[in-house]
Amino acid sequence: MSAARLPFDAGLRPMREADLDGVMRVENRGYPHPWSRGTMRDCLHAGYSAWVMEQDGELVAHAVLSFGPGEVHLLNLCVDPQVQSKGLGRQLLRAMMRMAKLRNVEQMLLEVRPSNTAAVALYNSEGFNEIGRRPRYYPAADGAREDAIVMAIELSITSL
Repeated sequence: MSAARLPFDAGLRPMREADLDGVMRVENRGYPHPWSRGTMRDCLHAGYSAWVMEQDGELVAHAVLSFGPGEVHLLNLCVDPQVQSKGLGRQLLRAMMRMAKLRNVEQMLLEVRPSNTAAVALYNSEGFNEIGRRPRYYPAADGAREDAIVMAIELSITSL
């Protein structure tokens, strides 16, 4: 699939292994419990659909999708906190949804921390619905665990 262009002078293109340093900078800034470099590299080697967003030559966001029969799982979507609240997360999410629709995928699924209220609000505003919970899914502070909200959207009814 060809790279798409997004607003805000941000470019969207497939992630390459050479991007991992920049991806990990964003990941480490964006999450208290980031993915490891090895996990990100394994996703690339496994053929997952992985994308980066650039702005002024810097990586500012990334997303990783896993496609299955009739559905896609948004495994990771991260925007550098230094450029959050500018619509980049929404643009990246919509681009991932469009890519899934182009592959005739009917449903997108994701997990999100309840404590990530900005992400929960974004997903709700884009039409995602809570369909369940995964107890103790995420690592949290001091060895504790946090549930995941499982959300889904029917892509066939979205107008992207």
